[in-house]
Amino acid sequence: MIKPYYHRDKIILVHADIFDFLKKVKSESMDMIFADPPYFLSNGGFSNSGGQAVSVNKGEWDQISSLKEKHDFNRRWIRLSKKILKANGTIWISGSLHNIYSVGMALEQEGFKILNNITWQKTNPAPNLSCRYFTHSTETILWARKADKKVKHFYNYNLMKKINNGKQMKDVWIGSSTKKSEKWAGKHPTQKPEYLLERIILASTREGDYILDPFVGSGTTGVVAKKLGRRFIGVDSEIDYLRIARTRLEKVHD
Repeated sequence: MIKPYYHRDKIILVHADIFDFLKKVKSESMDMIFADPPYFLSNGGFSNSGGQAVSVNKGEWDQISSLKEKHDFNRRWIRLSKKILKANGTIWISGSLHNIYSVGMALEQEGFKILNNITWQKTNPAPNLSCRYFTHSTETILWARKADKKVKHFYNYNLMKKINNGKQMKDVWIGSSTKKSEKWAGKHPTQKPEYLLERIILASTREGDYILDPFVGSGTTGVVAKKLGRRFIGVDSEIDYLRIARTRLEKVHD
């Protein structure tokens, strides 16, 4: 039995190895999974942060020795995620070009049908330092369901249309990177903005549904899930990130 790091009302944070944890979760118990897995960019290089050159190294959790190891990692956690997802549930996975193609292949290999390839276009991307290629201004979010289930997945079509001024919502979402006002609790290298998770959660869950984030990081998924009245479980192997997530969650009022 894995003891929660934080448990209040319908929100749980767990400090654990993701594979150990997923093996213990009840089959077909989650309505939605959102995952922002490691991009595996910690290769000794440099990136741009606030106009300054900074190391891309984030920690051992973001290091990989080979393409095969990266793909095996993705197939393994996606396989375990499929087991715990309800028949009508869906999974969202975000990533950059460094990891998302492995994720997409792994989804199909493990029996998922990809529903959408969402392009998140950032209005304020950091410029590249080398000036040898185009500025990276987008990330991809794959939305998928179990391919072997005949039950229809849940999609709140009418609400998405309403949010989009009465028109069908497209698969290109435009918005800023995470605001400084959302980073007050601590530093995380890939913190997602709350508006992005709000749209994802509203599109694919109902109030009271169970949401799992297996790479919870700074806790954005949990913060938004709590605000929207969903039940939430977030897992991470890094205790420093869980401290940030807990601090943020404790400031959210139901």
